[in-house]
Amino acid sequence: MIQKLKTLAKLSLSEDLFDKLVYTRMYIRSLYYVGTNFFCPICHGHFRIFLPYGLSRRKNACCPRCRSLERHRLIWLYLQNRTNFFRSKLKALHFAPIYCFQRIFNSLLNLDYVSADLSSSLAMMKMDIMDIKFDDNSFDCILCIHVLDDRKAIKELYRVLKPNSWAILQVPIMKEKTFEDYSINTSEKRLKFYGQEDHFRAYGLDYKKRLEDAGFRIKVDPYLWELDENIINRYRLVPENEPRENIYFAFKP
Repeated sequence: MIQKLKTLAKLSLSEDLFDKLVYTRMYIRSLYYVGTNFFCPICHGHFRIFLPYGLSRRKNACCPRCRSLERHRLIWLYLQNRTNFFRSKLKALHFAPIYCFQRIFNSLLNLDYVSADLSSSLAMMKMDIMDIKFDDNSFDCILCIHVLDDRKAIKELYRVLKPNSWAILQVPIMKEKTFEDYSINTSEKRLKFYGQEDHFRAYGLDYKKRLEDAGFRIKVDPYLWELDENIINRYRLVPENEPRENIYFAFKP
């Protein structure tokens, strides 16, 4: 019933007004969690706790206001401190957008921003990452976080990225070598072997070579290791009981 009301409201209101109503609701609900223990660099909210998230209900994972997770806050800081994303005139492609990013990115005057996904209702364009409906050399930067569907998708991302431009192509690294088995073809099996129902492989450290095989130059950036522990803990940049992740910064020569 609630979902039907949301759908009706979205159809009845302009996209801009609906977005403002959604954010206002999230903002009001987040006031219950206001405090000084944690800080979200995306929405600039100060909170006594972050919300639990995931199958394991990991503690202090999700921002009560903008719903960002640990990896989103990490990527935000990286974009802010290691790239020209917020400063230069860029045409940006974002696959599998999340609300906390898209709401801000789409409002930035320096960005010609487009988001895409095959199934997400949030995406501005419905598009298969393995068949990107843009010309060669269309984008100055690409964001693809934890949604890559391997070699064909990597080649497509390389194709639409302009020369001398960059992409952040982030996946969870779980093993020494990538493991994939096409007999693992149900949600239950994928959850068991890959950790999530919508994952089709468990990536390993050879992920870098997969990107390089498509033509990218890759910097595996240990950005997290350079941050102060107080920042890491206060911003909650690392999921509970999980290792720190490197940033896979891809450059097209």
